[in-house]
Amino acid sequence: MRRIALLSLFTAIALILSLVDSALPPLLPVPGVRLGLANVVTLILLFAVRSRDAFLVLILRIILASVFAGQGMSFLYSLVGGLLCFLVIYLLGRLLRHSFVILVSMCGALAHNVGQLLVALWITQTPSILAYAPILVLSALLTGAFTGLCAMFSLRYLKPLFKSYEDFPKTF
Repeated sequence: MRRIALLSLFTAIALILSLVDSALPPLLPVPGVRLGLANVVTLILLFAVRSRDAFLVLILRIILASVFAGQGMSFLYSLVGGLLCFLVIYLLGRLLRHSFVILVSMCGALAHNVGQLLVALWITQTPSILAYAPILVLSALLTGAFTGLCAMFSLRYLKPLFKSYEDFPKTF
């Protein structure tokens, strides 16, 4: 029961962060460049609880955000980017043994942008869309560092919360 309540809480937080992030003015005049605030929640959960719970919250957040934002096409971009990002941060988290949160976040943001570029390339069938790649790489490194810092500091303060839930064994 506590697990469901905690995951529901983190899903709601991730959804709110996602909606706030989409309401902020664009960082650059390039489509798809956002802070990725909701990824802070994914990183926190991936480093603090079971990976399958982090994955569940990610999927729920993507579905709910697309429903509440009402942007049908953004669902595909978010889904592919989110899945690729999750795969990268999961594998790097295991490889680095839960260290280097900022580096893991930067690589995840980069993977997210690669996923979005692949979707855009598939939809538009226009290879020139890859001209955005250098801008997206730079923005991914910057925003990934920011979300990684947020997750790292949040994890420090949230440790007592996760320690009190014995039904959350740390398994990657």
